[in-house]
Amino acid sequence: MAENGSADKHQGFKPSGPKKRTFTNPRQQQNRPGGGKRRPGPQGQGGPRKPPVLDVANEPMPELSPDGPEVAISELKTMSMPELNSLAEQLGLSEYGGLKKQDLIFMLLQASIEKAGSAYGEGVLEILPDGFGFLRSPDYSYLAGPDDIYVSPSQIRKFGLRTGDTITGHVRPPKEGERYFALLKVESVNGESPEEAQRRINFDNLTPLHPDERLKLETTQGEIGMRMMDLISPIGKGQRGLIVAAPFTGKTVLLQKIANSVAVNHPEAVVIVLLIDERPEEVTDMQRSVKGEVIASTFDEPPERHVQVAEMVLNKAKRLVEHKKDVVILLDSITRLARAYNVIVPSSGKVLSGGVDSNALQRPKRFFGAARNIEEGGSLTILATALVETGSRMDDVIFEEFKGTGNMELHLDRRLMEKRIFPAIDVNKSRTRKEELLLSPEDLERIWLLLRVLSPLEPSEAADLLISKLKKTKTNDEFLALMQKM
Repeated sequence: MAENGSADKHQGFKPSGPKKRTFTNPRQQQNRPGGGKRRPGPQGQGGPRKPPVLDVANEPMPELSPDGPEVAISELKTMSMPELNSLAEQLGLSEYGGLKKQDLIFMLLQASIEKAGSAYGEGVLEILPDGFGFLRSPDYSYLAGPDDIYVSPSQIRKFGLRTGDTITGHVRPPKEGERYFALLKVESVNGESPEEAQRRINFDNLTPLHPDERLKLETTQGEIGMRMMDLISPIGKGQRGLIVAAPFTGKTVLLQKIANSVAVNHPEAVVIVLLIDERPEEVTDMQRSVKGEVIASTFDEPPERHVQVAEMVLNKAKRLVEHKKDVVILLDSITRLARAYNVIVPSSGKVLSGGVDSNALQRPKRFFGAARNIEEGGSLTILATALVETGSRMDDVIFEEFKGTGNMELHLDRRLMEKRIFPAIDVNKSRTRKEELLLSPEDLERIWLLLRVLSPLEPSEAADLLISKLKKTKTNDEFLALMQKM
């Protein structure tokens, strides 16, 4: 266990600069100066007025109770509102009715720590421009809240912490004049000791390679879409894939099946589904259907929120890859993310066709370009959907800019959907670069033979023929073996 003192003197933080201001708690930097309506943004949301200044520069570290049972903040965050209300009643709390979940958890933690003596917190670090940071919860899609945990600049410097690190450790409740829990001891960083985390290599200094280890998607006989992808456009660890889809072609269902297939066949991989500018009911459906982490920002949130949540997910994935882990991000959609960047980017004065600023696509390209297989170990796979045939010229321009940047493309055809052919995969347009690194020479030869048979056919005829043949066999291996006998 690595000790790093109290919440440290930066709870009375004074930023440097010609204009001196004093903050009781750095988290106030996230809040609107005058308080008012809570509004999500790239660095948090609004809150009440600042409390009076409290100097805690020389505060000693409080003693943790060695005998009392520890309170796990992560356990409270997974509980439902009725369960939290019941716990509040057991602890003898009053005036908890009508509180938001994060506010209720904050109240429960304060009451629980008084009885248990200590608490155990976990979250993903977001470092703010002034050098301090907060542990955000994936349960709230990294939205700032009252139950976030403050991390001091000295802790960040000591252990070389970066945005996206998953940190666990002991926390203490806020003292008089403070509003947020503070991290006392860092116990682990991304599942490893803090000392081990200091020896990792930065993501940008790792060596990218072509994907050479296959991510098998086939699970059962009935999952025809996954079996088709394994044959037509196989994916590997480190793939940068674009799923080109018109509206109502089943891209969301396809992403759900991909996420669950990876979770079943490759339990060692970390699966993160990132939904940008999505409908709330789609978010709920995805959370209930997918065996993995689902992070979302809905269409009623501002563009700054879409950007913040996307960059938190990307930074978390990079930190895990630095620890030689395999990460799979399923993004829906890269088009909406690019639209959000187009709104917040400072105007360059150069506007492309469709109203896209010339600088707006730089950061979404950086997101998509982060996918890679790593020579030193680990990989980051990104499969992103791109919207086409929406009637928007901007969407067409965004797709054209991303076309060719990936090393795998899967096309979903609206004409197949209109004929009620599912999955609506255009066999002849879908492909993977360097597929010979993912398939055995025997399978590659058989798949090429299959594509030569299907290429003269219309998209609907090719898909219908392939689907009918796959339904007659239990596995892809059996299907390819039958092809060899033909």
